[in-house]
Amino acid sequence: MPVRPKDAASLALIRQRDGHAEVLMGRRARRHRFLPDVYVFPGGGVDRGDHRVVPLTPLRPEVAQQLAQSASHARARALAVAAVRETWEETGLALGARDDGVLRPDLHALDHIVRAITPTASPIRFHARFFVAEGERLQGMLRGNGELLDLDWRPIERCLALPLADITEFVLGELRHYLRTRHPPPRVPLFTYRYGRVSVQR
Repeated sequence: MPVRPKDAASLALIRQRDGHAEVLMGRRARRHRFLPDVYVFPGGGVDRGDHRVVPLTPLRPEVAQQLAQSASHARARALAVAAVRETWEETGLALGARDDGVLRPDLHALDHIVRAITPTASPIRFHARFFVAEGERLQGMLRGNGELLDLDWRPIERCLALPLADITEFVLGELRHYLRTRHPPPRVPLFTYRYGRVSVQR
């Protein structure tokens, strides 16, 4: 029987430097069972606590509607919260307000650009949502917690030359389109696999 995918979320942070767009990425350590030694965006699985967080701002209606295609309202909010929380834990950068050590995420700042499900044959599976936000909204200093190595801002073209999983390469391509329009696609693409081959549904 295929393993049931777990909910997960990642956040692609973008900023402008010298007229070029940069993306924050880091390399997963070799000790990781899932996607070791490749570059990824900050992110991870949804925790139970993510459902209880009261965000600083809600998701924008159009983003909530996109997420509602595959998740309930509560689940959609928890996915967005997880993306912001994991980013804060892994990078030290907070999208929102910190209150007595608790982060209240600014969900209004998020766009949703890609949904992905790992292959059925994989022993570790995730149903992941990829969000994007502007780096200028962040608070704090960039510092890793050991989850992501070589954590840095890089131009997208340079990111594409790094060791990447196929889904990460796809998201970077979607980011290039997003940066040209500043709008997510009308229908968020689903990146998955059929008969062992990549399948993208729009």
